[in-house]
Amino acid sequence: MIARIYERFVRRLFHFYWRMTRGMTLGVQGLVIDGDGRIFLIKHSYVNGWHLPGGGVEPGETLLEALARELREEGNIEVTAPPVLHSMFHNRSVSQRDHIAVFIVRSFRQDRPPQRNYEIIDHGFFPADALPPDTTAGARARIAEVLHGKPVTQLWSGG
Repeated sequence: MIARIYERFVRRLFHFYWRMTRGMTLGVQGLVIDGDGRIFLIKHSYVNGWHLPGGGVEPGETLLEALARELREEGNIEVTAPPVLHSMFHNRSVSQRDHIAVFIVRSFRQDRPPQRNYEIIDHGFFPADALPPDTTAGARARIAEVLHGKPVTQLWSGG
């Protein structure tokens, strides 16, 4: 009994230490592709360019739970079949500790377009060969990897 209590205490102490010394952030993004091969992109109020929808994974949340939440919040998109993990990426533009899991979403329902709000100021489905000019390099790299078989990189910006 005392050994279990000690083990839990030590484990929590180590986790606290690791969080302070090795903490990292983890996010998810969805490459949502409709039946016509168009890609769903969003435009935020606080950063430039068009992005894949997604965001941070909250404590206690799985990657798939975070993806479902973010797609619902940002695109009124409900995932209807398990998404496929494309890859994990290191996003050094944010910090040396930021990582993004990208999932391919082909089965979904969007019964109405999302409402614009303080965070998402624009959205839409775009043909892969006619993306908005200010689509981010990271989004363009993920689209090229999935749709055109470009090599997958480990870095978010593609290089």
